Amino acid sequence: MNPDMEQDEARLLLIIDRDPAQARAVANHASRDGWRTVCVDECEAAIATLGTQEGMQLTAIVLDQSVPGEEACDLIAEMKSRRPALPILMLTASTSPQLAVEAMRAGATDYLVKPVGPEKVMQAVAGATRRGSPQNELAPLAEKIKSGRDFDAMVGAAPAFRSALAVAAKAARGHGHLLIEGESGSGKETLVRAMQGASPRAKAPFKLLNVADLSASAVDSALFGHEQGAFPGAFDNQSGALQNCDGGTLVIDEIDRLPLASQVRLAEVLETGCVRPLGATYGFRIDTRVLACSNTKLAGLVEAGLFDKDLFERISSTRIELPPLRERATDIPALARHFLAQIAEQPGLRQLGITDSALALLAAFDWPGNARQLQAVLFRAAVFTEGDALTSEDFPQLSSMVLPEPQKSATNYSEHAGVMLYTADGNLRPLEDIESDVIRLAIGHYRGRMTEVARRLGIGRSTLYRKLSDLGIDNAA
Repeated sequence: MNPDMEQDEARLLLIIDRDPAQARAVANHASRDGWRTVCVDECEAAIATLGTQEGMQLTAIVLDQSVPGEEACDLIAEMKSRRPALPILMLTASTSPQLAVEAMRAGATDYLVKPVGPEKVMQAVAGATRRGSPQNELAPLAEKIKSGRDFDAMVGAAPAFRSALAVAAKAARGHGHLLIEGESGSGKETLVRAMQGASPRAKAPFKLLNVADLSASAVDSALFGHEQGAFPGAFDNQSGALQNCDGGTLVIDEIDRLPLASQVRLAEVLETGCVRPLGATYGFRIDTRVLACSNTKLAGLVEAGLFDKDLFERISSTRIELPPLRERATDIPALARHFLAQIAEQPGLRQLGITDSALALLAAFDWPGNARQLQAVLFRAAVFTEGDALTSEDFPQLSSMVLPEPQKSATNYSEHAGVMLYTADGNLRPLEDIESDVIRLAIGHYRGRMTEVARRLGIGRSTLYRKLSDLGIDNAA
Protein backbone atom coordinates (compact mmCIF):
# COMPACT_ATOMS: atom_id res chain seq x y z
CA MET A 1 0.00 0.00 0.00
CA ASN A 2 1.15 3.55 -0.74
CA PRO A 3 2.55 5.03 2.52
CA ASP A 4 0.73 8.30 1.83
CA MET A 5 -2.53 6.37 1.69
CA GLU A 6 -1.71 4.68 4.98
CA GLN A 7 -1.13 8.06 6.57
CA ASP A 8 -4.39 9.43 5.14
CA GLU A 9 -6.33 6.41 6.42
CA ALA A 10 -4.86 6.95 9.90
CA ARG A 11 -6.18 10.53 10.14
CA LEU A 12 -8.19 10.89 13.33
CA LEU A 13 -10.20 13.95 14.37
CA LEU A 14 -11.28 14.73 17.94
CA ILE A 15 -14.55 16.70 18.05
CA ILE A 16 -15.30 18.44 21.37
CA ASP A 17 -18.91 19.58 21.17
CA ARG A 18 -22.08 19.50 23.29
CA ASP A 19 -24.39 19.88 20.29
CA PRO A 20 -25.03 16.33 19.02
CA ALA A 21 -26.41 17.56 15.68
CA GLN A 22 -23.41 19.77 14.97
CA ALA A 23 -20.93 17.11 16.07
CA ARG A 24 -22.70 14.52 13.91
CA ALA A 25 -22.69 16.83 10.87
CA VAL A 26 -18.95 17.49 11.16
CA ALA A 27 -18.25 13.80 11.79
CA ASN A 28 -20.29 12.76 8.74
CA HIS A 29 -18.49 15.23 6.51
CA ALA A 30 -15.14 14.17 7.96
CA SER A 31 -15.99 10.55 7.19
CA ARG A 32 -16.69 11.41 3.55
CA ASP A 33 -13.24 13.06 3.43
CA GLY A 34 -11.59 9.89 4.74
CA TRP A 35 -11.27 10.80 8.44
CA ARG A 36 -12.09 8.77 11.50
CA THR A 37 -13.62 10.74 14.38
CA VAL A 38 -13.93 10.65 18.15
CA CYS A 39 -16.62 12.85 19.78
CA VAL A 40 -16.66 14.01 23.41
CA ASP A 41 -18.83 16.61 25.14
CA GLU A 42 -16.78 17.53 28.24
CA CYS A 43 -13.37 19.10 28.89
CA GLU A 44 -12.32 16.29 31.21
CA ALA A 45 -13.16 13.68 28.56
CA ALA A 46 -11.15 15.64 25.98
CA ILE A 47 -8.05 15.77 28.20
CA ALA A 48 -8.44 12.10 29.07
CA THR A 49 -8.71 11.17 25.39
CA LEU A 50 -5.31 12.74 24.67
CA GLY A 51 -3.68 10.22 27.00
CA THR A 52 -5.26 7.12 25.45
CA GLN A 53 -3.76 4.92 22.76
CA GLU A 54 -6.35 6.24 20.33
CA GLY A 55 -5.64 9.79 21.43
CA MET A 56 -1.99 9.38 20.51
CA GLN A 57 -3.12 8.87 16.90
CA LEU A 58 -5.00 12.18 16.71
CA THR A 59 -4.31 14.40 13.71
CA ALA A 60 -6.40 17.45 14.71
CA ILE A 61 -8.96 18.77 17.20
CA VAL A 62 -12.17 20.75 16.60
CA LEU A 63 -13.30 22.50 19.80
CA ASP A 64 -16.64 24.23 20.21
CA GLN A 65 -16.21 27.06 22.71
CA SER A 66 -19.59 26.26 24.25
CA VAL A 67 -17.99 23.29 26.02
CA PRO A 68 -15.30 25.12 28.09
CA GLY A 69 -17.03 28.53 27.89
CA GLU A 70 -14.86 31.28 29.40
CA GLU A 71 -12.18 28.66 30.11
CA ALA A 72 -11.66 27.92 26.39
CA CYS A 73 -8.18 29.41 26.30
CA ASP A 74 -7.17 27.44 29.38
CA LEU A 75 -8.36 24.21 27.75
CA ILE A 76 -6.49 25.02 24.53
CA ALA A 77 -3.30 25.78 26.47
CA GLU A 78 -3.64 22.53 28.42
CA MET A 79 -4.12 20.45 25.27
CA LYS A 80 -1.19 22.18 23.53
CA SER A 81 1.04 21.51 26.54
CA ARG A 82 0.26 17.80 26.21
CA ARG A 83 0.34 17.65 22.39
CA PRO A 84 2.26 20.73 21.09
CA ALA A 85 2.14 19.75 17.41
CA LEU A 86 -1.59 19.01 17.28
CA PRO A 87 -3.65 21.60 15.34
CA ILE A 88 -6.64 22.92 17.32
CA LEU A 89 -9.53 24.72 15.60
CA MET A 90 -12.03 26.58 17.77
CA LEU A 91 -15.68 27.18 16.82
CA THR A 92 -17.41 30.06 18.57
CA ALA A 93 -20.48 32.24 18.31
CA SER A 94 -18.42 35.26 19.42
CA THR A 95 -17.22 37.76 16.82
CA SER A 96 -14.76 39.38 19.24
CA PRO A 97 -11.27 39.83 17.74
CA GLN A 98 -9.98 39.86 21.32
CA LEU A 99 -11.08 36.25 21.75
CA ALA A 100 -9.33 35.36 18.49
CA VAL A 101 -6.09 36.90 19.75
CA GLU A 102 -6.35 35.15 23.13
CA ALA A 103 -7.21 31.78 21.54
CA MET A 104 -4.27 32.00 19.16
CA ARG A 105 -1.88 32.98 21.93
CA ALA A 106 -3.11 29.97 23.87
CA GLY A 107 -2.26 27.77 20.89
CA ALA A 108 -5.30 27.65 18.59
CA THR A 109 -4.45 27.12 14.94
CA ASP A 110 -7.66 28.63 13.60
CA TYR A 111 -10.81 30.34 14.83
CA LEU A 112 -14.15 29.92 13.02
CA VAL A 113 -17.23 32.02 13.77
CA LYS A 114 -20.58 30.20 13.84
CA PRO A 115 -22.79 29.58 12.05
CA VAL A 116 -20.32 27.65 9.93
CA GLY A 117 -21.11 24.59 7.83
CA PRO A 118 -19.31 21.25 8.26
CA GLU A 119 -17.70 21.68 4.83
CA LYS A 120 -16.02 24.91 5.94
CA VAL A 121 -14.91 23.27 9.18
CA MET A 122 -13.28 20.42 7.29
CA GLN A 123 -11.69 22.82 4.80
CA ALA A 124 -10.03 24.57 7.75
CA VAL A 125 -8.98 21.21 9.23
CA ALA A 126 -7.52 20.15 5.89
CA GLY A 127 -5.62 23.43 5.61
CA ALA A 128 -4.20 23.07 9.12
CA THR A 129 -3.05 19.50 8.56
CA ARG A 130 -1.97 19.65 4.92
CA ARG A 131 1.42 18.07 4.41
CA GLY A 132 4.09 20.69 3.76
CA SER A 133 1.98 23.69 4.77
CA PRO A 134 3.15 26.06 7.51
CA GLN A 135 0.38 25.09 9.86
CA ASN A 136 0.93 27.79 12.46
CA GLU A 137 1.15 30.71 10.03
CA LEU A 138 -1.11 30.24 7.06
CA ALA A 139 -4.47 29.48 8.68
CA PRO A 140 -7.36 31.36 7.02
CA LEU A 141 -7.90 34.08 9.64
CA ALA A 142 -8.44 37.06 7.35
CA GLU A 143 -12.22 36.90 7.54
CA LYS A 144 -12.05 37.90 11.21
CA ILE A 145 -11.00 41.42 10.23
CA LYS A 146 -13.59 43.59 8.54
CA SER A 147 -12.33 45.08 5.29
CA GLY A 148 -13.20 48.49 3.90
CA ARG A 149 -16.33 49.06 1.86
CA ASP A 150 -14.95 51.41 -0.78
CA PHE A 151 -12.29 51.34 -3.47
CA ASP A 152 -9.69 52.67 -1.01
CA ALA A 153 -9.70 49.16 0.48
CA MET A 154 -8.41 47.81 -2.86
CA VAL A 155 -4.67 48.38 -2.47
CA GLY A 156 -2.30 47.87 -5.37
CA ALA A 157 -0.65 49.51 -8.36
CA ALA A 158 0.09 46.51 -10.61
CA PRO A 159 -1.23 47.25 -14.14
CA ALA A 160 -3.55 44.23 -14.37
CA PHE A 161 -4.99 45.01 -10.94
CA ARG A 162 -5.54 48.69 -11.69
CA SER A 163 -7.18 47.76 -15.01
CA ALA A 164 -9.59 45.44 -13.17
CA LEU A 165 -10.43 48.23 -10.72
CA ALA A 166 -11.02 50.68 -13.58
CA VAL A 167 -13.60 48.31 -15.09
CA ALA A 168 -15.18 47.72 -11.68
CA ALA A 169 -15.40 51.42 -10.85
CA LYS A 170 -17.21 52.10 -14.10
CA ALA A 171 -19.48 49.05 -13.78
CA ALA A 172 -20.40 49.99 -10.19
CA ARG A 173 -22.41 52.93 -11.50
CA GLY A 174 -24.54 50.69 -13.74
CA HIS A 175 -27.34 48.21 -13.16
CA GLY A 176 -26.28 45.23 -15.31
CA HIS A 177 -25.28 41.81 -14.05
CA LEU A 178 -21.56 41.07 -14.09
CA LEU A 179 -18.98 38.36 -13.44
CA ILE A 180 -15.87 38.64 -11.25
CA GLU A 181 -13.29 35.88 -11.66
CA GLY A 182 -10.22 35.33 -9.54
CA GLU A 183 -8.54 32.75 -7.33
CA SER A 184 -9.73 32.27 -3.76
CA GLY A 185 -8.43 35.08 -1.57
CA SER A 186 -7.71 37.48 -4.43
CA GLY A 187 -10.16 40.12 -3.17
CA LYS A 188 -13.48 39.38 -4.88
CA GLU A 189 -15.58 39.98 -1.76
CA THR A 190 -13.79 43.23 -0.96
CA LEU A 191 -14.34 44.34 -4.56
CA VAL A 192 -18.08 43.62 -4.60
CA ARG A 193 -18.52 45.53 -1.33
CA ALA A 194 -16.61 48.47 -2.81
CA MET A 195 -18.81 48.33 -5.91
CA GLN A 196 -21.92 48.24 -3.75
CA GLY A 197 -20.76 51.33 -1.89
CA ALA A 198 -20.28 53.20 -5.20
CA SER A 199 -23.53 51.91 -6.71
CA PRO A 200 -26.86 53.73 -7.17
CA ARG A 201 -28.19 50.76 -5.15
CA ALA A 202 -25.88 51.45 -2.20
CA LYS A 203 -28.77 51.91 0.24
CA ALA A 204 -30.91 49.12 -1.23
CA PRO A 205 -30.93 45.47 -0.03
CA PHE A 206 -27.58 43.69 -0.37
CA LYS A 207 -26.79 40.05 0.32
CA LEU A 208 -23.81 37.77 -0.25
CA LEU A 209 -24.79 34.14 -0.86
CA ASN A 210 -21.98 31.58 -0.99
CA VAL A 211 -23.02 28.48 -2.92
CA ALA A 212 -20.31 26.43 -1.20
CA ASP A 213 -22.06 26.96 2.15
CA LEU A 214 -25.24 25.28 0.91
CA SER A 215 -26.11 21.69 0.18
CA ALA A 216 -27.36 20.90 -3.33
CA SER A 217 -30.86 20.41 -1.96
CA ALA A 218 -30.86 23.81 -0.21
CA VAL A 219 -29.54 25.95 -3.06
CA ASP A 220 -32.84 26.40 -4.93
CA SER A 221 -34.74 27.28 -1.79
CA ALA A 222 -32.09 29.83 -0.77
CA LEU A 223 -32.10 31.46 -4.21
CA PHE A 224 -35.72 31.22 -5.32
CA GLY A 225 -37.68 30.58 -2.11
CA HIS A 226 -40.35 27.93 -1.62
CA GLU A 227 -44.00 27.40 -0.85
CA GLN A 228 -45.28 25.48 2.14
CA GLY A 229 -45.25 21.78 1.32
CA ALA A 230 -42.99 22.16 -1.73
CA PHE A 231 -40.74 19.44 -0.33
CA PRO A 232 -40.42 17.44 2.91
CA GLY A 233 -39.54 19.88 5.69
CA ALA A 234 -41.02 22.95 3.95
CA PHE A 235 -43.36 23.83 6.81
CA ASP A 236 -44.02 27.42 5.73
CA ASN A 237 -43.51 29.86 2.88
CA GLN A 238 -40.02 31.28 2.45
CA SER A 239 -38.86 34.02 0.11
CA GLY A 240 -35.51 33.53 -1.59
CA ALA A 241 -32.48 35.79 -1.87
CA LEU A 242 -33.44 36.97 -5.36
CA GLN A 243 -36.78 38.25 -4.11
CA ASN A 244 -35.36 39.63 -0.85
CA CYS A 245 -32.85 41.71 -2.82
CA ASP A 246 -35.50 43.27 -5.09
CA GLY A 247 -34.28 46.76 -5.96
CA GLY A 248 -30.82 45.91 -4.64
CA THR A 249 -27.89 43.59 -5.25
CA LEU A 250 -27.31 39.87 -4.76
CA VAL A 251 -23.75 38.54 -4.79
CA ILE A 252 -23.58 34.85 -5.70
CA ASP A 253 -20.15 33.63 -4.63
CA GLU A 254 -18.63 30.45 -6.10
CA ILE A 255 -21.33 30.39 -8.75
CA ASP A 256 -19.25 27.76 -10.55
CA ARG A 257 -20.46 25.31 -7.88
CA LEU A 258 -24.14 25.95 -8.58
CA PRO A 259 -25.88 22.74 -9.79
CA LEU A 260 -26.66 22.74 -13.52
CA ALA A 261 -30.41 22.60 -12.98
CA SER A 262 -30.19 25.64 -10.71
CA GLN A 263 -28.08 27.43 -13.33
CA VAL A 264 -30.80 26.93 -15.94
CA ARG A 265 -33.44 28.20 -13.55
CA LEU A 266 -31.36 31.26 -12.62
CA ALA A 267 -30.73 32.09 -16.29
CA GLU A 268 -34.49 32.10 -16.85
CA VAL A 269 -35.02 34.45 -13.89
CA LEU A 270 -32.39 36.87 -15.18
CA GLU A 271 -33.95 36.79 -18.64
CA THR A 272 -37.57 37.29 -17.59
CA GLY A 273 -37.12 39.33 -14.40
CA CYS A 274 -39.58 37.01 -12.70
CA VAL A 275 -38.80 34.56 -9.88
CA ARG A 276 -41.10 31.66 -8.99
CA PRO A 277 -40.63 29.98 -5.60
CA LEU A 278 -40.38 26.18 -5.50
CA GLY A 279 -43.83 24.64 -5.51
CA ALA A 280 -45.56 27.90 -6.51
CA THR A 281 -47.85 28.40 -9.51
CA TYR A 282 -47.14 32.15 -9.57
CA GLY A 283 -44.08 34.36 -9.67
CA PHE A 284 -42.80 37.76 -8.51
CA ARG A 285 -41.45 40.54 -10.69
CA ILE A 286 -38.03 41.57 -9.40
CA ASP A 287 -35.31 44.08 -10.18
CA THR A 288 -32.29 42.41 -8.60
CA ARG A 289 -28.76 42.99 -9.81
CA VAL A 290 -26.59 39.87 -9.67
CA LEU A 291 -22.84 40.08 -9.12
CA ALA A 292 -21.48 36.59 -9.75
CA CYS A 293 -18.09 35.51 -8.41
CA SER A 294 -16.11 32.47 -9.46
CA ASN A 295 -12.78 31.01 -8.35
CA THR A 296 -12.32 29.50 -11.83
CA LYS A 297 -12.78 30.83 -15.36
CA LEU A 298 -16.30 29.97 -16.41
CA ALA A 299 -15.63 30.01 -20.17
CA GLY A 300 -13.73 26.74 -19.86
CA LEU A 301 -16.55 25.17 -17.85
CA VAL A 302 -19.04 26.26 -20.51
CA GLU A 303 -16.96 24.58 -23.22
CA ALA A 304 -16.79 21.41 -21.12
CA GLY A 305 -20.56 21.40 -20.63
CA LEU A 306 -20.22 22.00 -16.88
CA PHE A 307 -21.77 25.47 -16.82
CA ASP A 308 -24.94 26.70 -18.51
CA LYS A 309 -24.17 28.77 -21.61
CA ASP A 310 -27.27 30.96 -21.25
CA LEU A 311 -26.43 31.86 -17.65
CA PHE A 312 -22.84 32.60 -18.59
CA GLU A 313 -24.02 35.00 -21.30
CA ARG A 314 -26.41 36.71 -18.87
CA ILE A 315 -23.75 37.42 -16.25
CA SER A 316 -20.62 37.98 -18.34
CA SER A 317 -21.44 40.99 -20.49
CA THR A 318 -19.10 42.74 -18.04
CA ARG A 319 -16.32 40.49 -16.84
CA ILE A 320 -13.66 41.47 -14.28
CA GLU A 321 -10.60 39.30 -13.67
CA LEU A 322 -8.61 39.88 -10.48
CA PRO A 323 -4.98 38.75 -10.86
CA PRO A 324 -3.44 36.47 -8.21
CA LEU A 325 -1.02 38.03 -5.75
CA ARG A 326 1.95 36.16 -7.25
CA GLU A 327 1.42 38.19 -10.44
CA ARG A 328 1.57 41.51 -8.57
CA ALA A 329 4.35 40.98 -6.04
CA THR A 330 5.30 44.67 -6.23
CA ASP A 331 2.02 45.38 -4.39
CA ILE A 332 3.04 43.33 -1.35
CA PRO A 333 4.72 46.19 0.63
CA ALA A 334 1.68 48.45 0.27
CA LEU A 335 -0.70 45.57 1.06
CA ALA A 336 1.34 44.54 4.10
CA ARG A 337 1.26 48.05 5.56
CA HIS A 338 -2.46 48.34 4.80
CA PHE A 339 -3.21 45.06 6.57
CA LEU A 340 -1.02 45.95 9.54
CA ALA A 341 -2.97 49.20 9.94
CA GLN A 342 -6.22 47.17 10.01
CA ILE A 343 -4.75 44.64 12.43
CA ALA A 344 -3.63 47.42 14.79
CA GLU A 345 -7.27 48.43 15.25
CA GLN A 346 -8.16 45.04 16.74
CA PRO A 347 -8.48 44.79 20.55
CA GLY A 348 -5.33 43.44 22.13
CA LEU A 349 -3.08 44.39 19.20
CA ARG A 350 -1.06 47.50 18.37
CA GLN A 351 0.51 49.42 15.51
CA LEU A 352 3.56 47.65 14.10
CA GLY A 353 6.13 48.52 11.48
CA ILE A 354 7.69 46.02 9.09
CA THR A 355 11.32 45.81 8.03
CA ASP A 356 12.69 45.56 4.50
CA SER A 357 13.96 42.05 5.26
CA ALA A 358 10.43 40.95 6.23
CA LEU A 359 8.95 42.55 3.10
CA ALA A 360 11.58 40.81 1.00
CA LEU A 361 10.62 37.47 2.54
CA LEU A 362 6.92 38.09 1.91
CA ALA A 363 7.69 39.03 -1.69
CA ALA A 364 9.62 35.78 -2.18
CA PHE A 365 6.59 33.58 -1.42
CA ASP A 366 4.10 32.76 -4.18
CA TRP A 367 0.95 33.08 -1.98
CA PRO A 368 -1.39 30.32 -3.20
CA GLY A 369 -4.03 31.80 -0.86
CA ASN A 370 -3.43 35.30 -2.27
CA ALA A 371 -4.13 38.51 -0.32
CA ARG A 372 -6.31 36.72 2.26
CA GLN A 373 -3.39 34.42 3.08
CA LEU A 374 -1.01 37.37 3.34
CA GLN A 375 -3.37 39.04 5.81
CA ALA A 376 -3.59 35.83 7.85
CA VAL A 377 0.21 35.52 8.02
CA LEU A 378 0.56 39.13 9.15
CA PHE A 379 -2.24 38.70 11.72
CA ARG A 380 -0.55 35.69 13.26
CA ALA A 381 2.86 37.36 13.29
CA ALA A 382 1.37 40.47 14.92
CA VAL A 383 -0.19 38.35 17.66
CA PHE A 384 3.09 36.78 18.72
CA THR A 385 5.76 39.42 18.05
CA GLU A 386 7.33 41.24 20.99
CA GLY A 387 9.02 43.94 18.93
CA ASP A 388 7.76 47.18 17.46
CA ALA A 389 8.30 46.03 13.87
CA LEU A 390 7.93 42.67 12.16
CA THR A 391 11.18 41.17 10.91
CA SER A 392 11.90 38.08 8.86
CA GLU A 393 12.34 36.21 12.16
CA ASP A 394 8.62 36.70 12.85
CA PHE A 395 7.82 34.38 9.91
CA PRO A 396 9.90 31.28 10.74
CA GLN A 397 7.83 28.75 8.80
CA LEU A 398 7.54 31.03 5.81
CA SER A 399 11.34 31.35 5.89
CA SER A 400 11.71 27.59 5.83
CA MET A 401 9.62 27.43 2.66
CA VAL A 402 11.39 30.26 0.86
CA LEU A 403 15.03 30.27 1.93
CA PRO A 404 16.07 26.77 0.73
CA GLU A 405 16.78 28.61 -2.53
CA PRO A 406 19.89 30.64 -1.57
CA GLN A 407 19.28 33.23 -4.28
CA LYS A 408 16.07 34.38 -2.58
CA SER A 409 17.63 36.91 -0.25
CA ALA A 410 16.61 40.38 0.81
CA THR A 411 19.03 41.80 -1.76
CA ASN A 412 17.42 39.88 -4.61
CA TYR A 413 13.97 41.03 -3.60
CA SER A 414 14.79 44.63 -2.73
CA GLU A 415 12.68 45.78 -5.65
CA HIS A 416 9.58 44.63 -3.73
CA ALA A 417 10.53 46.53 -0.59
CA GLY A 418 11.05 49.83 -2.37
CA VAL A 419 12.56 51.13 -5.61
CA MET A 420 15.65 49.36 -6.94
CA LEU A 421 18.27 51.84 -8.21
CA TYR A 422 20.88 49.43 -9.56
CA THR A 423 20.91 46.58 -12.06
CA ALA A 424 22.39 43.19 -11.24
CA ASP A 425 25.77 44.26 -12.73
CA GLY A 426 25.98 47.30 -10.43
CA ASN A 427 25.01 49.99 -12.93
CA LEU A 428 22.21 52.49 -12.42
CA ARG A 429 18.85 51.58 -13.93
CA PRO A 430 17.42 53.87 -16.66
CA LEU A 431 15.69 56.96 -15.25
CA GLU A 432 12.42 56.04 -16.98
CA ASP A 433 12.34 52.66 -15.22
CA ILE A 434 13.05 54.24 -11.82
CA GLU A 435 10.39 56.90 -12.40
CA SER A 436 7.86 54.22 -13.36
CA ASP A 437 8.58 52.27 -10.17
CA VAL A 438 8.29 55.41 -8.02
CA ILE A 439 4.89 56.26 -9.53
CA ARG A 440 3.62 52.67 -9.07
CA LEU A 441 4.85 52.70 -5.47
CA ALA A 442 3.10 56.01 -4.81
CA ILE A 443 -0.19 54.81 -6.33
CA GLY A 444 -0.10 51.71 -4.14
CA HIS A 445 0.96 53.59 -1.00
CA TYR A 446 -1.81 56.18 -1.37
CA ARG A 447 -4.34 53.54 -2.47
CA GLY A 448 -4.97 54.98 -5.91
CA ARG A 449 -5.92 58.49 -4.68
CA MET A 450 -4.42 60.27 -7.66
CA THR A 451 -4.73 63.81 -6.27
CA GLU A 452 -2.72 62.73 -3.22
CA VAL A 453 -0.22 60.86 -5.42
CA ALA A 454 0.36 63.98 -7.52
CA ARG A 455 0.70 66.19 -4.43
CA ARG A 456 3.21 63.87 -2.77
CA LEU A 457 5.26 63.59 -5.96
CA GLY A 458 5.21 67.36 -6.32
CA ILE A 459 3.57 67.43 -9.75
CA GLY A 460 0.17 68.40 -11.12
CA ARG A 461 -2.57 65.88 -11.86
CA SER A 462 -2.36 66.55 -15.58
CA THR A 463 1.38 65.92 -15.50
CA LEU A 464 0.81 62.72 -13.54
CA TYR A 465 -1.74 61.43 -16.05
CA ARG A 466 0.59 62.28 -18.92
CA LYS A 467 3.37 60.29 -17.26
CA LEU A 468 0.96 57.39 -16.64
CA SER A 469 0.16 57.37 -20.35
CA ASP A 470 3.80 57.70 -21.45
CA LEU A 471 4.94 54.93 -19.09
CA GLY A 472 1.99 52.63 -19.88
CA ILE A 473 0.67 52.58 -16.29
CA ASP A 474 -3.07 51.95 -15.94
CA ASN A 475 -5.13 53.47 -13.13
CA ALA A 476 -8.73 53.41 -11.91
CA ALA A 477 -9.13 57.14 -11.30
